Amino acid sequence: MRFSTTGLPGVYLIQAEPAIDERGFFARLFCEQEFSHHGLVARYPQVSLSYNHRRGTVRGIHFQLAPYEEAKIICCLRGAIFDVAVDLRRDSATCGQAFWTVLRADEYRMLYIPKGFGHGFQTLTDETVILYFISEFYRPDHARGIRWDDPDLRIPWPEPVTVISDKDRRWPSLREYMAQAEP
Repeated sequence: MRFSTTGLPGVYLIQAEPAIDERGFFARLFCEQEFSHHGLVARYPQVSLSYNHRRGTVRGIHFQLAPYEEAKIICCLRGAIFDVAVDLRRDSATCGQAFWTVLRADEYRMLYIPKGFGHGFQTLTDETVILYFISEFYRPDHARGIRWDDPDLRIPWPEPVTVISDKDRRWPSLREYMAQAEP
């Protein structure tokens, strides 16, 4: 695996390096030693799958409050997604900034998102499947979000939105969230 830094501290693109032969290929998607070597979370008690029927579906931007903040590894298994990480760490020089990339199933690339970030994506194909490694158990009472279309984030969503949940439409803007009392 190759780990590449991005414009946001702690966010990494991870490229699987397939060993190819006449049978096909074999590639590691996770190695505890390599993640630890890079100072990344190496314990993932929850692995989740997201299936999305339609191109243009938006999910996010989601996160969990302390002490249940999540680190995530995002991998597209079928189709392609426009994947977004937003720095929500109040003491960070990059707080309020977003990083985005395209993850395609046929490129074997993943996005590592550290604790303290929001995450969202938009599907670029029909029947998209995404695999998440998540460092914490889901806690509904600590689940939060910010608006996917917040103009302050300047996220260039590439597709018209075809499907989005009512809950995701109602999240506050980043400014509204940051003005709230909870850390």
